[in-house]
Amino acid sequence: MTIRLYDTSARQIRDFSPLIDGCVSIYLCGATVQAAPHIGHIRSGLNFDIMRRWFAHRGYDVTFIRNVTDIDDKIIRKSAEQGRPWWSIGYENERAFNDGYDVLGCLPPTYEPRATGHITEMVEMMRGLIERGHAYESDGNVYFDVKSFPGYLQLSNQELDNLLQPESEGETGKRDSRDFAMWKTAKEGEPSWETPWGRGRPGWHLECSAMAHKYLGREFDIHGGGIDLIFPHHENEIAQAKAFGDAFARYWVHNGWVTMSGEKMSKSLGNSVLVSEMVKKWRPIVLRYYLGTPHYRSMIEYSEEALREAESAFARIEGFVQRVMEKAGGAVEPAADVPPAFADAMDDDLGVPQALAIVHTTVRQGNSALAADDKEAAVERLAEVRAMLGVLGLDPLDPHWAGESDRGDDLHGVVDTLVRLVLQQREAARGRKDWATADAIRDQLNQSGLVIEDGPTGPRWTLGPR
Repeated sequence: MTIRLYDTSARQIRDFSPLIDGCVSIYLCGATVQAAPHIGHIRSGLNFDIMRRWFAHRGYDVTFIRNVTDIDDKIIRKSAEQGRPWWSIGYENERAFNDGYDVLGCLPPTYEPRATGHITEMVEMMRGLIERGHAYESDGNVYFDVKSFPGYLQLSNQELDNLLQPESEGETGKRDSRDFAMWKTAKEGEPSWETPWGRGRPGWHLECSAMAHKYLGREFDIHGGGIDLIFPHHENEIAQAKAFGDAFARYWVHNGWVTMSGEKMSKSLGNSVLVSEMVKKWRPIVLRYYLGTPHYRSMIEYSEEALREAESAFARIEGFVQRVMEKAGGAVEPAADVPPAFADAMDDDLGVPQALAIVHTTVRQGNSALAADDKEAAVERLAEVRAMLGVLGLDPLDPHWAGESDRGDDLHGVVDTLVRLVLQQREAARGRKDWATADAIRDQLNQSGLVIEDGPTGPRWTLGPR
């Protein structure tokens, strides 16, 4: 068994070998909680949730850290604009992010540290960097001296001579305009903490270096995040951590964006689609299928048509699961392992699209077994399908999804009650051998976007393609 991952730092796919045998440590850059999450934000959490599930399936003990940036320039600006405390904005949106991760079936992280809870560790790191000659204080700010670290910009594959980093507001006294702030001196009315260099607040990059060190030590396996974080955030994390004396991350893994009209989804561009709104219109498990099944390094171009295609594809899987459960007359547990072809796809840089093709092939085989009235083969295929879907977080029989119809306004439950009343009328017509009325009712339901299937336990309805 060899898992291979695309390592951004090496710019190639590499065989993965953990630092500690049988254990995998992952640090994921999480939310900056200045606003509620859109589906582009949550995609990163989904991609690394699938990675975590796959490592766990392969028998590894996974430690998964996903941080919360609860203080930064954007949060402070929102605080001033809205006349609300900065911590109130951060807490409200942190809860919105956690709701978004949960509604889409992401497992909770092992630890989820907040930046403001780790000021002591940041001060310790800055003190060490100043002592080693890699950082300096000026006007109450603390800057990292990029020229002091020879490996700077290796992750993003840039040349320092070509790098332009303009002066930022309040960042005064830099020796070099390309030096970046680890600590920003306090401004009137802004949140601040006491340090040996005066009151101030952390810079964005320092937070993650300090928290990764705190929870995963001087060296760990995988650091993840969106491709937009490669520079400057991850590049600056590496400089701080390695100059401090840490080996830091052994592999760097980055996920692609969700785009609209070719541009990255972003609240600042006005092209974002909030998770809280999407789950009112689409079943959360369908939204997870849409966001989680493309390859993690690919871009996803958002469109209603693509979501409808995802809904139809998942409906084929879900319909098979339901039909076999009815045929079996009881629970069908997931298989102990996944098919070898599925495992090969997942081992090859988390090849979810190729793995999903194995799921659909197995579903077709299972449907053929049902058509041939081969109950044993159909049950075997369902056990394999459930094992594979479990890795992807898409098993419709997982208890997490059991309350899906209770979310929002419980619209699904209302529709279910109404449809069943109509189906009872259809069954009564069939009982009278009034086939014309029964067929007319079915046709009307089909025209409404519902698919009616007659099974051994009675009729069952699902949403058809939109």
